[in-house]
Amino acid sequence: GVSPVSPIHVYTQREVYGTVGSRVTLSCSFWSSEWISEDISITWHFQAEGSRDSISIFHFAKGQPYIDDVGTFKERMEWAGNPRRRDGSIVIHSLEPSDNGTFTCDVKNPP
Repeated sequence: GVSPVSPIHVYTQREVYGTVGSRVTLSCSFWSSEWISEDISITWHFQAEGSRDSISIFHFAKGQPYIDDVGTFKERMEWAGNPRRRDGSIVIHSLEPSDNGTFTCDVKNPP
């Protein structure tokens, strides 16, 4: 049989500005007609300006935040979300010029 699928609507700011050395919150809110499962996962990806490659920089899974060990963000990132409040936001500290690019928030709420 085929499982029914319900969409999750994810909302982020179109553009976020910060100054070098400061911190910025990347907001990610979501809405689903289904209850938020214990298996909800949130992944943030970063694509540097001028690059075609996107890297995963953050995961929230099994109730725990995980900062990926790759890239320049690993020591500067903070989980600010609360999935029960439909919030998957992160904070990036000590902004650097190389942080310019596209950040994407991906939310999955299985089953």
